[in-house]
Amino acid sequence: MLLGLVKLTDCISADVHQHAKREFIKFAKVFPLNDLGITVDPSMYLAAVGWIEVVAGFLLTFSTGALQEISTVVLAIVMMVAIYSLLMLQEPLSMCLPSIICFTLLMVILNSRESNTYMWD
Repeated sequence: MLLGLVKLTDCISADVHQHAKREFIKFAKVFPLNDLGITVDPSMYLAAVGWIEVVAGFLLTFSTGALQEISTVVLAIVMMVAIYSLLMLQEPLSMCLPSIICFTLLMVILNSRESNTYMWD
């Protein structure tokens, strides 16, 4: 949730917010749907990802059941797009690691939820 808030406002960290703005200019150029003719404005892309991270992070933390599963899948998709964007920009692997680790943890959460639902049947 914190990284989502940093994307939305410069009140938490002006330097990190400005860095995110610069990065999303690059990310918009390699947006996965660009090949289909769907382009995104970097500032809108930054805001959309920020809101998605805040809302999905909140639901992942404080909800249960289907809402928690949906938020996990949504955040996993955001991480996959982040990994794709970094790879398309030919960033070093060290830049991809936070997204890869986050994606892996989300998959563990999703898998553990599925395992627990069948355990009680």
